[in-house]
Amino acid sequence: MRVALAAAGVAMLLTGCISQIAESRVESALLKAGLSQRNATCMAERMVDRLSIGQLRKLEALRGKAGEPMKPRTLRQYVERVRAVGDAEVLAVTSTSAALCATGLANEARRD
Repeated sequence: MRVALAAAGVAMLLTGCISQIAESRVESALLKAGLSQRNATCMAERMVDRLSIGQLRKLEALRGKAGEPMKPRTLRQYVERVRAVGDAEVLAVTSTSAALCATGLANEARRD
């Protein structure tokens, strides 16, 4: 019984560590994409909870089209770039995260 509880505890710790690492990587990628620190932090937290590792990797590898500026200047431009990933769930999570974080509603939802 104690071994099972210990194993469950270790699994929970590892899951938390993996989630923190993923969140940090997503936040870094959003910052590199030109998003503000506030939006990148907020969006990374939401996106890691809602997207798979594979979907997050698609976003990490996201590049602009030829002729586009290297970094989008607005959240809207970033969301438009995400559309190129071709994954409806990634687009939905990114766009709702961007909207909630930009308006401050994401913080309100966490308080409830």
